[in-house]
Amino acid sequence: MSLKEFSYNGPGHAATQLRHLTIRQLRSLAALSAKGSVTAASSHLGLTQPAVTQQLRQLQDLAGLPLVQRTGDGMLLTEAGKEVLALAERVEAAIADCQGALDLLAGRTGGTVHLGAVSTAKYFVPHAIAAFSKRYPKIEIKLTIGNREDIREAMHGYDLDFAVMGRPPADVSVDVRQLGGNPHIIVARKGHWLEKDAGLGLTDLVHETFLTREPGSGTRTLMEGMFQKSDLEPIIGMEMSSNETIKQAVIAGLGIAFISAHTVAHELAEGRLIVLDVAGLPIVRQWYVIRRSDKVLLPPAQAMFDFLGSEGSNYLPDVPEFGRR
Repeated sequence: MSLKEFSYNGPGHAATQLRHLTIRQLRSLAALSAKGSVTAASSHLGLTQPAVTQQLRQLQDLAGLPLVQRTGDGMLLTEAGKEVLALAERVEAAIADCQGALDLLAGRTGGTVHLGAVSTAKYFVPHAIAAFSKRYPKIEIKLTIGNREDIREAMHGYDLDFAVMGRPPADVSVDVRQLGGNPHIIVARKGHWLEKDAGLGLTDLVHETFLTREPGSGTRTLMEGMFQKSDLEPIIGMEMSSNETIKQAVIAGLGIAFISAHTVAHELAEGRLIVLDVAGLPIVRQWYVIRRSDKVLLPPAQAMFDFLGSEGSNYLPDVPEFGRR
């Protein structure tokens, strides 16, 4: 199939023609974008190739601009095609929301909430979910855990109702509710040679091995920024995608770690980890619950969004009182 098979009107074409588009046309474009060819898109949709070609041709005709182009990597969307694809995603999200609302009204379900959370938040979000579920037992909660970059990327779409994370993404218009402080500290194993030293500076740590999260993690980004402000560079021993693995590695004596105090509350209380007394720490960031400004929340999701905004701070882990030095 070549581009000339897709006809489109010139720049004078009325944009109001888009009101005549169909769901099948939008889904054909979305399948083409995902699969890279009409053959693969038709197989994915369970339609014939001529049927998909016709849907794409009609959609492009309505748009009045070329929506796809052939490249060595397959059929790719033009800028106009990407705009229409974004419309398709919003329409699919609206259909899913409508179905959820109808099911709720019909008494078929209590509704479903799609919640995302950065991995560090997993130490308190399940407790908040448990409390919410006791209050609203018929509402199903689907939780997605990822690092900051994963959740930020997910917020570009409409699958998540909202997310719990630190710094809100700058490239998405969002509404936020503040949950509470998230102190970051440097921890070491019990008996570390710096355990009893007070008022340490970052220069005292440049020969220490840091165990850290992967690039893209909010904690990793915060640690790198802290050292960059002092024109220092930490020694990175190992990168790990799990806070649990980092904790066990620190306890084993493989290095020290800059980490959220909420992730090590139990280990600190049990004495398996200690906090190094470093000037300028803790660095306190905030936890937020965040939703896209243009995301329409159904009653179950709105109820949980309000719950987390008003009561979420009650479920933050108890940590020692750290004074800024």
